[in-house]
Amino acid sequence: MNIIKVASLLITTLLIVPIITCFFGTPLDNTELLALKTVLYINLAVVVYCFVVGELTNNNSQVDKLWSIIPIVYTWVITDFGNYSPRLILMSVLVTIWGLRLTYNFSRHGAFTIKFWEGVEDYRWQVLRDKPEFQPKWKWTLFNLFFISGYQNILILLFTLPVLVALQFNNTPLGILDYLAAGFMLFFIVYETIADQQHWRYQSKKHDMIKNGEELTGDYKKGFLDKGLWAYSRHPNYFAEQSIWVSFYLFSVSASGQWINWSIAGCLLLIVLFQGSSDFSEEISAGKYPEYTNYQKRVSRFFPMKVKK
Repeated sequence: MNIIKVASLLITTLLIVPIITCFFGTPLDNTELLALKTVLYINLAVVVYCFVVGELTNNNSQVDKLWSIIPIVYTWVITDFGNYSPRLILMSVLVTIWGLRLTYNFSRHGAFTIKFWEGVEDYRWQVLRDKPEFQPKWKWTLFNLFFISGYQNILILLFTLPVLVALQFNNTPLGILDYLAAGFMLFFIVYETIADQQHWRYQSKKHDMIKNGEELTGDYKKGFLDKGLWAYSRHPNYFAEQSIWVSFYLFSVSASGQWINWSIAGCLLLIVLFQGSSDFSEEISAGKYPEYTNYQKRVSRFFPMKVKK
């Protein structure tokens, strides 16, 4: 996999998809433009922070640390512009629940420390840094600026922007679709929680056995989890994460009455990102674990399906 080509494709879609989707929906008025400008300033500050700190510390998980936190900020800032209407409060509360849960899950992997710029880095960044495509270092610096810090942070803003469409139609009362969207979000948050917990228990036990010098046997000998939700989907957590933000988009549909509006760009681009992210993760896993290729053949990547016999 040529990661530079993949990143270039993602950055290109980041430019094209929002432009196309701008043709769908209602233009922003002065209040919504001011709200958008406010979160854009926050977004720019976060991009600069992640890039500078990532370069200084050689820890490129700065975006990972903020992934579950900054959407909470975006949604509540926009909710304030809407005078805390019922739909905006509901959307912000759900994003807060999602964010707190994900932050907790990330924290138990050692991502957060008192020295906030440190913490455990996602192992995949080091694998990427070592690739020939990123030698010499200036190539990695550009990748950090345009993809890790730039693209990912803009994407985070985009998939929270259905709340801005809800602000546009702030006088639309809550309807059945809002309650369905809230139910879907809560369901997939629980689903993701179960998937993460199953994976945490498996990996914790495996690493404890390795640390204690015990022989890996049974499921632990394979090296990867294929039980529980992971028996029906190779990435049940990724599936849930995508579903959460597609569900969040439904609030904008309910508010506007438009099944397609410009804020769909965020969840669409998130789906594209997870396709590339899972490709890279599976490339690493297939290289480490001999049985992983068979796992790929018999289990769906995202959508839960019965194991093929």
